[in-house]
Amino acid sequence: MAKEYDIIIVGGGPAGLTAAIYSARARLKTLIIEKAVPGGQIATTGLVENYPGFPDGVMGGELSQLMADQAKKFDTETISAEVLSLEVRDNERVIHTSEGDYSAKAVILAGGADPTKLGIPGENEFTGKGVSYCATCDGPFFINKVVAVIGGGDSAVDEGMFLTRFASKVIVIHRRDQLRATKIIQERAFANPKMEFIWDTVVEAIEGNEVVQRLQLKNVKTQERRTLEVGGVFVYVGLRPNTDFLKSILALSPDGHILVNEQMETAIPGIFAAGDIRVNAARQAVSAAGDGATAALAAEKYLSQVGH
Repeated sequence: MAKEYDIIIVGGGPAGLTAAIYSARARLKTLIIEKAVPGGQIATTGLVENYPGFPDGVMGGELSQLMADQAKKFDTETISAEVLSLEVRDNERVIHTSEGDYSAKAVILAGGADPTKLGIPGENEFTGKGVSYCATCDGPFFINKVVAVIGGGDSAVDEGMFLTRFASKVIVIHRRDQLRATKIIQERAFANPKMEFIWDTVVEAIEGNEVVQRLQLKNVKTQERRTLEVGGVFVYVGLRPNTDFLKSILALSPDGHILVNEQMETAIPGIFAAGDIRVNAARQAVSAAGDGATAALAAEKYLSQVGH
């Protein structure tokens, strides 16, 4: 028998935690299912300067913990499990997980997204041996080493600057001739003496013996190839939504994001989506929190309509 709740929230990032605060505060029996640590991607980021209420900034781990504590204050339950599938049974939505089955009349999908991999030789082989997707997690392992950061968006450049606390040099490799990061982040990066930039270039292979030692690069304009000696590489080339278990159930965009309306409602009544997992998300902690609030309010309304 599946354990029953009023609302089940899949994912414990800013969207899921905010949704839980709203639903639990409305006296709805609420469960968060999170496969990793509470806070999602933001829990592994460094200084967050653009979240309202923290004029001097706040560390991502601290912000996520504050959210988790607030959700717990209103009696939200949390379990650590991997979601395997979602089943719709009349008015019940059943979540099958690695730790058992859980059911509710309303489900909020807030599972976020995972880093996109490069798909090149050596990436999988050296993951955890010099290849990383989280500077704040692994930066201290690269003290006085030359490291590469692949990507040109906010995450790549911001995490690259964080790495300068440890590395002797941080080389940003970008396939275009200019960064996509916001101007203020670019200005800080260009002013940092420990950061260098390689433009119009992709990484074709990651090589080494037991750990990462070098990258094979190709200039996309000249086709020139060269070797770059590094002690580590951090990959920031995008995020892939965690929607594989939903492909046969919900309508998804071509890149796998959940299609929702302005109320975060999916095509199936009683199922909502919020944060980076939904289509056209801003991919910011504050907008994810807003999504979570919207989804929780819509779910509460739905439950009242079905006579719950």
